[in-house]
Parts: sequence; structure tokens; C-alpha cells
Amino acid sequence: MSGGGDNRSEINFQSVDSAPKRFAGHVPQWRAPASIALFSVLAVVQLFVINLTPLKHYLPNHDWVFSPYQGNHVIAVRVYILSFFISFAAFAGGTPLMRFKFGCDIVFTFILGCLVLDFANIALFASVNVGYSLNLSEMVSGMLGFGIYSVKLLEWGNMPARIRVEHRPQNERSALTRLCITFGIAASVSISASNADWAWVTWMRSVALLGGIGPGVFLFLPVFFGQLYILAVIDVLLMRPPPVKPTVSIIVPAHNESYIIERTINAMDKAAKHYGGDVRILIMNNNSTDDTEELATKCLANCEAATGRVINVPTPGKSHALNDGLDAADTELLVRVDADTLLGEDNLSRAIPYFTDPEVGVVGGVPIPPGGGLFDRARLLEVMVKHGFYSVAMGAIKGVVGIPGMFVIYRTEHPRYLGGFVEGMNGEDTDISLRIGELGFKSVVDPRIRYISEVPAEYAHMREQRMRWFRSIYHISSRCRDLIYSDWISIRGKIMLPYMLVNSARRAMLVPLIIFGIIEYVTAFNPDSPLIWQAILAVFLGAPTIMAVFATLLNGIPKGLICMPEYLIFRILRAYFTLESMMSISLSNVRKVQEHDYRNDVVSNRPIRVA
Repeated sequence: MSGGGDNRSEINFQSVDSAPKRFAGHVPQWRAPASIALFSVLAVVQLFVINLTPLKHYLPNHDWVFSPYQGNHVIAVRVYILSFFISFAAFAGGTPLMRFKFGCDIVFTFILGCLVLDFANIALFASVNVGYSLNLSEMVSGMLGFGIYSVKLLEWGNMPARIRVEHRPQNERSALTRLCITFGIAASVSISASNADWAWVTWMRSVALLGGIGPGVFLFLPVFFGQLYILAVIDVLLMRPPPVKPTVSIIVPAHNESYIIERTINAMDKAAKHYGGDVRILIMNNNSTDDTEELATKCLANCEAATGRVINVPTPGKSHALNDGLDAADTELLVRVDADTLLGEDNLSRAIPYFTDPEVGVVGGVPIPPGGGLFDRARLLEVMVKHGFYSVAMGAIKGVVGIPGMFVIYRTEHPRYLGGFVEGMNGEDTDISLRIGELGFKSVVDPRIRYISEVPAEYAHMREQRMRWFRSIYHISSRCRDLIYSDWISIRGKIMLPYMLVNSARRAMLVPLIIFGIIEYVTAFNPDSPLIWQAILAVFLGAPTIMAVFATLLNGIPKGLICMPEYLIFRILRAYFTLESMMSISLSNVRKVQEHDYRNDVVSNRPIRVA
């Protein structure tokens, strides 16, 4: 597929969705560097105090560890976590008082968790004369830090109110069986690899792919998700839906899209021609100030296979446009397409037949960058890993949380039953897919369905997009906390949402982690376990490289391997944007408001309509 002419410099990317005023604030570009600078100072000071003052006699493990552990560690994880917590709180969103309260809460909670871990080791050592290793303690401390950061930001951040998520009991036995078996196989392979003496392992360590960590750690994820990917692809192939051609509506929210709207409509017209059924395009002109309406009207009139019209939506906001499009649709199936997405010719033909299965509720594919832009090569590997690999794999265990709104198909009755697309927050596409899944319907991600989705060409646009995307996991988790705290079994709620929150925390803390590794390497405060340079590089070179190679080859795009350097650099930039995104979350005492909304069952800001 080809994206045609590249005029992305004309994009007007700022909108009311960039930072929903109730839940996000402006982040000056100096704030993240200031936080990282403070982090560096705090880290150096703590390492100095622990290693070069009389206090070192009481802390022989070269970290804030108050228990006799066996072995050594790679880095002082607790120093790193505490430095990050304090520096983040100092520059987070909200008033100085709120930042101080948040900082105290997150720091003291982490200290308490570490003390519990240390005293548990002391008790174990006193009772059976055996304790656990320092490496294990530091690893648990790191995971504890990621978890505390996510939970506390969710608690203190100004977040969407909790709703009652309707969950219809499903038979999770097959999904849980697959999960347990694939996990067990991956663990067995990892343990076997850790105990093996292979020449290629020595080579991987030498080029910083392992960084001193055993091969089993890095093999686990590829083996685990690789099994799930194969199972998911087999599931998709076995479905073999018959070719059907029901009438469908395509809703396209459009805000100042004159630079691309004609190409978008023409691509949909070609897809409609290939499909052969009745396709109705609804361009939802959302408060545009350019000539989007005129261009779209003219282009729709010239369509050969599809029909359509332009509907003006004066209220700013993508969800407003989506909901007006939902109101206007009069077909059983609803296709959502972003205005900067160019459908592939076979997208409708491949996706729509899946709905012959009454259990299917959502269908999507894999976005492909148009190419030629500053970030397009890096984005290619990113989508191969995230959408072409992880999202496909999670379909094998009913773990797909969301299918991106760039191109996705629903049964029209489902968004209507759920009250439409949520307004005033980020992540409305993930929210609706997640809740349709909890109603008991399958989400299908077919890796053969590929479409072109625009990639920001400028730093400012990429920053705006990623801050919006990365903030959405907190908005969705806050709104759908029923899934996390409920007493029913839901892989999305009990595994995927918590994992996504912890992963978001890990990504926000990645740049400080790399800096901390450099500090530890340069200062060499810990002579018992000096940090090797390969370990620092492995943080962003090791596992990401392995997973990217794996995903790219599975998706049949070997040319993506030449994009590896840009992708690895982009991951660091992406982590930096995550940190800025977390700083855009305003801290406030909002828990009372959320409880009030929850008691009064505020489900949506739109009335629930049952089709």
C-alpha cells in the first residue's frame, strides 16, 4: 500500500482531545528535564551517603536494605525508586501542597513495603536459617515500586469517575488453560536455557543483548507470546467465515482534515468496490475551520461504489462526532475510521464476514505507516510488535483490551447499548472495545487486515499524540476499575489492565533508569558487584531487539529489520513522552467525587439506548 503524497506538515493536530481539561493539564517542556536533573542529584547524594559515609557499616548491601541478604545486586534499586518518586512528585501536576502530599504518600508506602520485605527475610532466616537472595529482593522492590507508582497516580490523579461495568459470565476455562500451559512451557524453556552452556549466549552478552542477565529471562517473553500468537492465528484461520455483504455504515470523525480527507474517502470507495456490498460513508465534520466540509462533499459525490454525506458536528471533541455518527447510522454493522487512515482495498471484505459468528463483537487489523516521515521507520517496528504481535496473541486467551479506532468494526447495537462513546477523556476506542468484550463478545485482530495510518512528522505532533495515548490507560483503568476490583474472573481486568498500568510505570521510569545505570557505572560505588556497560545497553537494546525481530519476521516484513536503529532510539523518546504524559495528570483529592459518582451510578454522559 502507498500513502500517496506526504503533506503531513499541514496537520492541525491540537484539539480539545489533546488534553481534556478535567483530567489533564499543560506540561512545559522544561519540566521533565528538571525532574530528571533532580533525580540525578538525589541518586548521587544517596549513593554517596550509603557508600562513603559511616552509614556504610550499617548498609553492607550498598542500598537501603535492612536485612542480611545473600549475594549481590546489579544496581541499588531502592535508591533508584526513591530518587524517582521524589523527583517526579516535585514536578508533577497540581498545587505544591498536592505534590507534597502525593510525594509523602508514595515514598512512605514504598518504604513500608520494603521494610515488610526485609523483616520477612529476617523472620525466614531466624526460623529456618535460610533467606532469599539480594537479587530477588531488589527485583521484588523494583516491581513493588512500579506497582505503587501506578496505583498512587491512579488514586491521586484527577481521573474519570468509576462506572459499573456490565460483565456477562463467560466460560474462561479454555482461555485459562491456554494461559497456564503456554506459561508453563515458556518457564520450562527459560529455566533450561538458564542452565545451558551455549556459545551464542556468550556472544549475546558480549554485544549487550543480555547485559549479564541469563538467557532465560529474555527467552520467556518470546516463547510465551509466540505460542499465543500461533494459537490466535490458528483460531482466525479456522473461523473461515463465509463471504457476506451486509450494508455497513462508516463513520469518520474529521477535524480540519483538508490535507487528507479526499484520499481517505477515495480509499474507502476502493474498499467498498472490492467489498461489493452497500457502504454508506458519514463524514462527521467536527467543528472544522478549514475546507474539510467542501472537499468531503465533492469527493463523496464522485464515489463509484460507496454513497455518503457530510454531517456537521459543532461541539468540539472526537467522541461527540462519533456519537452523532452512531445516532445517524441505520445499519447492523458500524465501521469506525479515523480521518487520517487509508483503508486497504480488502479491509472490508476480510473483516465484515467475521460477524457471521454471533459471538464476534469487535474486529480490527494492523496499522501500517505511510513511510517517508521522520518517525515512520520506527513506527513500523512499533506496530509490528504491539498490534501485529501482542494484540494478535492476546486474542488466544480473550485478553484483547482494546482495538484502536483507526479502523475497527462493531455491531451497531453494542455501542448504543453501552451509552455511546465516552466523552471528555482519552481512550474512548479502548473503553468501548473493552466493555463490549466484557459483555461476552470476542475481539478479533486479523494480522492480514492492514491499512495505512498517518504518523506525526514533527516532534511537537508526536509529543502531543503520545501524551494523549499514554494518559489513556489511566483514564480507562479509573473508569473501568470494576474489572480490577470485582470478584468475577476476567483476564482483561485481573491480568491485562494491571499489567498495562505497571508497564506504563516502567516506561515512565526508563530514562531515569538508564541515567541511574550510567551513574552507578561511572561512580563505581559498589566494588562487590560493579556494573558492566553491557547491562546498561541491554536495558534498551536487549529484549526490545529480540521481540522486534521476532514480531517482524512473524508478520512477514523482514525489511523492517533495517529500521531497528530508529526503533531503539524511538523507544527512549517514547519513554520520555510517557514521563511527560504522567506529569500532565493533575493531582487532587478526587476520591470523594469518584465515590459520589459511583454511588449514583454515573455510567456515561449520554443516555443509555438499547437497540
